[in-house]
Amino acid sequence: MIQKILAIGIVAMALLGSGCSAWSKADDTLWMIRIAAPQHYEVWVTDMFLEKSGERSWRQPIGAVGCCWKGPRGPTGAGAGVDPFPELILVNWFSYAEQKYYTKIIQVPEDLLDRMREPATYKTPMGVYSGPRHFLTIGLAPGGTVVVWISNQIGNEIEVMRMQATEVPGDPDDFEVGTKNYLEKHGDYLREHGVPMEGW
Repeated sequence: MIQKILAIGIVAMALLGSGCSAWSKADDTLWMIRIAAPQHYEVWVTDMFLEKSGERSWRQPIGAVGCCWKGPRGPTGAGAGVDPFPELILVNWFSYAEQKYYTKIIQVPEDLLDRMREPATYKTPMGVYSGPRHFLTIGLAPGGTVVVWISNQIGNEIEVMRMQATEVPGDPDDFEVGTKNYLEKHGDYLREHGVPMEGW
């Protein structure tokens, strides 16, 4: 009887051990893609399409984005988890401050996911930890500047790409109500500071 119990115990431990080793090898990270914009320079993301060749292509709704580009609250913004991690990202948006439409196709570098997997230190009230930079944040700034960061916490972001979007035709009247609301909140700031087209 004791031998039977020992045998069952050994088999159970072997199964648990093999299960743990498979779990540790699996990529169970929740990868996130987010959109950010500088404070006072809100945008409306009309479309975000993602594609992993041969596996999946899908649309991710985003909508209004108004913060944050940098500082104690950025870069961060609206987004969602992605599975699988895409190779191509298409972003179309309307800039309230400029009353212009932009588009950009982002070709994700082949090594970017490996770079994101490299452990980075982050802090919580419970202590200091290390983990992958699982956030990819795409910043959309006036003038069509696009900046991409990877991070796992605000403050440890790394800029990995900087690109120029293309202005495309579109009717600003489609965002008449949104523009009115935007100007009620940010009109005074725009009159004082203008709309910088570079330096982002």
